[in-house]
Amino acid sequence: MRGEELDELFAGYAGVYGDRLFAFESSVSPRGFPFFTGRDQRQMIRYRARFRNPEKAARPINLGEAEKLGSGANPISADASELMVDVETPNGKPFAIDDPALIDNLRADVDGKHVLKLLRSDKAITDCRPFSIFSVQSAKKLGEETAIGVDKRRFRANVYVDLASGNGFGENEFVGRSLRIGAKVVIAVTDRDPRCMMITLDPDTAEKSPAILKAVAQAHEGMAGVYGAVLAEGMIRKGDSVELL
Repeated sequence: MRGEELDELFAGYAGVYGDRLFAFESSVSPRGFPFFTGRDQRQMIRYRARFRNPEKAARPINLGEAEKLGSGANPISADASELMVDVETPNGKPFAIDDPALIDNLRADVDGKHVLKLLRSDKAITDCRPFSIFSVQSAKKLGEETAIGVDKRRFRANVYVDLASGNGFGENEFVGRSLRIGAKVVIAVTDRDPRCMMITLDPDTAEKSPAILKAVAQAHEGMAGVYGAVLAEGMIRKGDSVELL
């Protein structure tokens, strides 16, 4: 569903706190990737998911207490009931995430073989690694290569960085090294991010632009952005510095 820009987030070992806690599993999706996504229902990326109690979803409930105890003390999450999500459809209709009527709404105009089941996790349900990074320069570079306005939101990253080098795909050079973001967070950059048809979907209209995926495949080995693992937990805030260690 549609991503949300945050002023701050908590980066933990399991990923971004509150991120991707819910998913829909489809009976006809492959076993290795059983999820119902914009691949199956393009309009799904225009649905807006919001926490019912956003103040409880911003950070672990005892973060300050855990930080006082020093390194190695993991903060705890809010109760699942306090991390409940509501969803607004593109036409403004609201549903609780666990309302069966939401499934009926999502399945409209798609293959009727899809039987959907809601999944709930205590940590982010991610494709590969728990943390993803994408540079604004890479979005600009792809726009130049395709003559299409490429919105960075297509790439669904946890954090977007503005590279001092100004080079598109400059984040590839981070693989195998670590980044410090803000005062505390350290990310080990482990892999480049292999891309699929999701990046072809406009985040506002859900219209497809296959040329974007084609450019990534032909000019960038099918990769755009990088994955990482969190080595040191903490808060990240908009405008924080990013240092290559």
